[in-house]
Amino acid sequence: MTNSSQPNASLAAAAEPVKVAIIGCGSRGTIYSNYAQLSSKMQVVAVADPLKARTKRMQSAHGIPGEQCYSAWEALLEAPKIADAVIICAIDSLHEAMAVAFADKGYHILLEKPMATDLAGCQNVYDAAKRNGVMLAVCHVLRYTSYNRKIKQIIDSGVLGSIVGIQHTEPVGHYHFAHSYVRGNWRNEAESSFSLMTKSCHDIDIIMYFLGNDCKRVSSFGGISHFKPEKKPPAAAGALRCTDCAYEAQCPYSAKKIYLEPVERGHKEWPVDVITDVVDIESVAEALRSGPYGRCVYECDNDVCDNQVVNMEFDDCRYASFSMVAFTKEICVRKTRIFGTLGELVGDGDMSIEVYDFLSQKSTFHNPEPVSSGPLSGHGGGDMGIIEAFVSAVATQDLALLPSNAFTSLAANVVVFAAEEARRRGVVIDMDEYRHQNGVKY
Repeated sequence: MTNSSQPNASLAAAAEPVKVAIIGCGSRGTIYSNYAQLSSKMQVVAVADPLKARTKRMQSAHGIPGEQCYSAWEALLEAPKIADAVIICAIDSLHEAMAVAFADKGYHILLEKPMATDLAGCQNVYDAAKRNGVMLAVCHVLRYTSYNRKIKQIIDSGVLGSIVGIQHTEPVGHYHFAHSYVRGNWRNEAESSFSLMTKSCHDIDIIMYFLGNDCKRVSSFGGISHFKPEKKPPAAAGALRCTDCAYEAQCPYSAKKIYLEPVERGHKEWPVDVITDVVDIESVAEALRSGPYGRCVYECDNDVCDNQVVNMEFDDCRYASFSMVAFTKEICVRKTRIFGTLGELVGDGDMSIEVYDFLSQKSTFHNPEPVSSGPLSGHGGGDMGIIEAFVSAVATQDLALLPSNAFTSLAANVVVFAAEEARRRGVVIDMDEYRHQNGVKY
């Protein structure tokens, strides 16, 4: 693998578009594929998805030959190598098998989080990328936003002095949590993973981006605070679906409020486009009558935490606390406070960062580059940031362009698994012992 110190090789590689294959043509796969319509730097040449309607849609959008549209990812793997990279956005339980297989075939990989659904799987993915010399970027998109890059720049500048602590919060959003983690694909650990991994591995990762990879100890507390049968309002007794519930009009988690009423107002994007291929009133109404997204939130098979805190200890008496909570107005607008020996930073999660200087007793405000609207504006611009960085890294063979790589992702995922074990067992986990016991090797 070359690096940026070899400009001739970089320029030659960058002259042709990076050819990618998309595995999993749902919401995330479609979002990343949009980069090919915005930039000549990337070309989608193949897709794989078990749902024919999805592959047809992707085929039409990118002019992909029919023989390069696959219903099974294994068929794409067995075909002659036709792309520089794969973008894996399939169901979480398949991430390990797909990433290892395509790394072994020499593809560079952009892998939707989580890296894998267990720690051994994460190690296997890391090992596969390392032994094959391919670039692996896990979609820890928070590292790629102008907002978080500005925070990192401020930390590295030294204006805060030595960092002693971080408080970080992820407000998931009441209806987002009901959609994705009570009714949706990430509601049940056996079918995906625990919510600290499926939702908040981003947050553990960004804390480590700010503080480093030397987390020493971790503890955690959490559980299902609300979305369980014993919390069901008495007036909703007997109803299994919102379409049949006498209490529905008073319920903030009503599926009719989350899906049907927005469609009636003309809204056709997330989360409505997740529950049906055809977004219109009739199709959405039918989906609520018969599909998983119409279920009562107190009668689902969800078993993942809706409220959790994680405490992390780093070297030199540095500490971080993280809180993930479902019950918020804002959706995923993370709040961050960073405490240094010379000043304090307060970030609103979006467009404003205040740095207060203890000596001058004055505040300086930083306003990161605003996020442009469009299909890659999600995660505060992180979606655009990561696909752009990944394509550039592959084109120039410059791993330094990727703030999230195989090592940083494995390091963060180890802490996530340790935190969940600490929550389950009610203990404080020593990270050196945990890594040793689980055979983690970088």
